[in-house]
Amino acid sequence: MSTQLCADADEAVAGVQDGSTVLIGGFGMAGMPVALIDALLRQGAGNLTVVSNNAGNGDTGLAALLAAGRVRKVICSFPRQADSWVFDELYRAGKVELEVVPQGSLAERIRAAGAGIGAFFCPTAVGTLLSEGKETRVIDGRTYVLEYPIKGDVALISAQRADRMGNLVYRKTARNFGPVMATAATTVIAQVREIVETGEIDPETVVTPSIYVDRVVQEGDAV
Repeated sequence: MSTQLCADADEAVAGVQDGSTVLIGGFGMAGMPVALIDALLRQGAGNLTVVSNNAGNGDTGLAALLAAGRVRKVICSFPRQADSWVFDELYRAGKVELEVVPQGSLAERIRAAGAGIGAFFCPTAVGTLLSEGKETRVIDGRTYVLEYPIKGDVALISAQRADRMGNLVYRKTARNFGPVMATAATTVIAQVREIVETGEIDPETVVTPSIYVDRVVQEGDAV
């Protein structure tokens, strides 16, 4: 199936359903697909489970989606920072659920979904609240916790450049969770700063091959 080049972000997120699990790339605002999140806000899907590194910054992007009451649960590594007041208020009021996952475990759980791995043992979080209720096993004298993959119905990611086939190249640290999330969702939607003709991107520099990408939209503020 070829990648769809969308006219705008609204077309790109069309069809996202209520109750979807949405993987959202970004590390803070670096690599955050803000145009796609804004379009999802307009689109209207609700009761979402959002998987992201952070739980929103300021009042825009993911924070705006949270403020609109469209998110049922957040799975993330850093739910609180200086500008996460939207999530903080909702969580304290019992209006949104939270699953905290250590950052390395979050990346590996998403990668496991993309790689078809059923589960894996990890030493992170052993002996903490995050391991309560989970299976543990001692391997070579060290205790590990069993972790399960995180798969998305939709992934919203941001890249620097795409060709018309949908091959993606990222800009520096804006790459972060984008590549791994692109392997772990049923529908992958990328906003990019620039779309070039097929063949203009050196194959050796492609980070996310087009086979993982379903829809691409050019947005001037993509990173």
